[in-house]
Amino acid sequence: MPKMKTKSGAKKRFKATANGFKHKHAFKSHILTKMTTKRKRQLRGTNQVHPSDVASVERMLRVR
Repeated sequence: MPKMKTKSGAKKRFKATANGFKHKHAFKSHILTKMTTKRKRQLRGTNQVHPSDVASVERMLRVR
């Protein structure tokens, strides 16, 4: 039987932590000139994945 592969897009976007998974904010990669400084500042850093999405992230990363 072949090995189970992880989704390569999910591998790049999510990182496992002790309490779940962390991810970067969306809408912070390009065309930032029209966005306010306050909005850009609020999109910095990482967040925990919402509990309702944890199961699908685990499936994409083949954790279980």
